[in-house]
Amino acid sequence: MSEPLIVEQGFLFAYRMYDVADEIDLEKAVALSKQAATRLKLSREGSQYLEMPNPPVAFLLGHRPLALKAGALSAEVVARLFDHGAVSIQLQLPIAPGTSLGDLAALTDEIYSSAGVDLLARQEAEALSKSIAGAFTKPHFWEGSEDYHVIFIDRFQTQPLGEEILAQGNLARLILGETGKALSEHEQWDVTKHAFSYFADDLAVVDWNAAFVYEPSGSRDIPDLLEIATAQLLELRYYDDVLDRELGRLYDTMEKKRHFFASVFRSKYGDLRREVMVLMLEIAEFTERVENSLKVIGDFYLARVYRAAVRRFRVPAWQESVDRKEGLVRQIYELLHGEAEHGRMFLLELTVVILIAFEIVMALFKFLPH
Repeated sequence: MSEPLIVEQGFLFAYRMYDVADEIDLEKAVALSKQAATRLKLSREGSQYLEMPNPPVAFLLGHRPLALKAGALSAEVVARLFDHGAVSIQLQLPIAPGTSLGDLAALTDEIYSSAGVDLLARQEAEALSKSIAGAFTKPHFWEGSEDYHVIFIDRFQTQPLGEEILAQGNLARLILGETGKALSEHEQWDVTKHAFSYFADDLAVVDWNAAFVYEPSGSRDIPDLLEIATAQLLELRYYDDVLDRELGRLYDTMEKKRHFFASVFRSKYGDLRREVMVLMLEIAEFTERVENSLKVIGDFYLARVYRAAVRRFRVPAWQESVDRKEGLVRQIYELLHGEAEHGRMFLLELTVVILIAFEIVMALFKFLPH
């Protein structure tokens, strides 16, 4: 059995993300906020293969007390704004030096489901949103949210290789926050199958709810990429919910208008058709903002980690759901457009019939004796 790994320096990053607006003007948000702000910039080798046209902005909000079972911790709070309308609140919780890797599972288990973390993060997001509301387009605060966690280790007391850490039987339990019975071999494999190393002495393991990152260089590029991927997931979930509600409303409105008397001079669906056009434009703008938040233009290490996170978070499945519902919106527009064209053709045919009848009547008048 291998010797337990003892943490010398590390953090548990707890992310809570919220959709607060259709769009955020990041420059205006910086001007409105009284907090020091920095733009995200990846620094690790190969980061040039990942492009961010409008990098998110981070604000250092200070330290906040967080009550836990093992005692109170001082959490450093960082807020990050994305131009596609998301706010990410990151709580940086220090790992006590001398803690073994196996003992960390109790902390991750508590943080993953902590009502205190949820409450603190939501309060910080609401306070920040209120202070920079002038930078928001169509502000709102969606009731849904997304969370993620990263166990980030800078140093162990020894200098293990990535494969040695991966061989630790408790790594999967740590990532899942499982403190009960031992996991099956299949479950351990499933949790740790998305493992990456660039150098022999680093390691990143990405799972659906949390990741483990050992980075002796101290670079936080991988946690930052995981945060971006989680924010994309949040946005897709949010817009999927918006489309569900909008489609339901459109169907109900169409059903009600179907029973109304249709004027030959104005389509009964005219207003609804314009609403659908606006919705289609909003979908196009939303998709562009989310897709432009990060562009992969190469196959370097960071790009592979990011793509694995996107797959593990099931982002393509949510994207497919949004695309499918966008297709339904387009079908509704085509249906309403066809109905409007039918109305115009009917009016045109009616006009032609009236004109022909008028010509016939006038011709009869010419032949009738006065």
